[in-house]
Amino acid sequence: MTAPTADRSVGVDLTLLALGTVVLLWASAFVGIRAVADAFDPGPLSLGRLVVGALALTVIARPWRQRIPGGSTLSLVVLYGVAWFGLYNIALNAAETTLDAGTTALVVNIGPILIVLGAGLIFKEGFPRPLMIGMLVAFAGVVLIALSTRQDSAVETASTTGVLLGVAAAVLYAIGALAQKPTLAVTTPAMSVWLACTIGAVACLPFLPRLLTQLGEATVGEIAWVVYLGVFPTAIGFAAWAYALKRLSSGQVASTTYLVPVVATAISWVLLDEVPAPLAFAGGALCLIGVAVTRWRPRRAPAPH
Repeated sequence: MTAPTADRSVGVDLTLLALGTVVLLWASAFVGIRAVADAFDPGPLSLGRLVVGALALTVIARPWRQRIPGGSTLSLVVLYGVAWFGLYNIALNAAETTLDAGTTALVVNIGPILIVLGAGLIFKEGFPRPLMIGMLVAFAGVVLIALSTRQDSAVETASTTGVLLGVAAAVLYAIGALAQKPTLAVTTPAMSVWLACTIGAVACLPFLPRLLTQLGEATVGEIAWVVYLGVFPTAIGFAAWAYALKRLSSGQVASTTYLVPVVATAISWVLLDEVPAPLAFAGGALCLIGVAVTRWRPRRAPAPH
């Protein structure tokens, strides 16, 4: 009895470590993207990050030793490779051209609610009242974040566009998480992420000429940020996510990312001297409360003896 208990404890510890890694690295990604927003356009930045990530994952996954899945599994990999690794990154990068890192992280993290909604539609888990109420509360938070933009009309339009791009990124995040979960039954986490990252990079190849131009104009520090984004939030962060997702439900793993906006805001405060407006904090709090409501389950009364 002792050995299985110890093995289970180690497994839980590794899963928690993986989730903590996801939170820290994904939060830092929002800051890194914001730091190079003036040097790289959204598309080229996505391509640069994904190429570096795919190279790093080649070392981690060693794909030549593994079998590439086929059939419906490969179709799902292509789906979340294009949607999550390709389009999501472009939408996220574009959002951060007008929004600070913390606010963007707050908007994108309505994704867990959408994952629960998608699970209800796809896996027939139903739509309990806490889910619907939580969704309304969270979207009210997104509205507050949008209203927190400055009154100057040009800035306000750009910032509102940024919020909409953040919502689009959240939708793509949810699609990716829901599509990835079944693939982990037949492929390893690292291989799953390597395939998706490579597919995402191929989808972004039209941005290659612009990426080469901007790399030639960028500083060493800005290029270092691109390498960081590829190695850490992309390769290591997504591999840690997949490791946890293989062992837990999509909702359990996604719920951990509720901590990302808090960590991203703290990092951006220290490194970039950026703090969301007070109303954005209120909106972010509503987003988090809404997500918490979706996870609420009433306690059942004990059965009478």
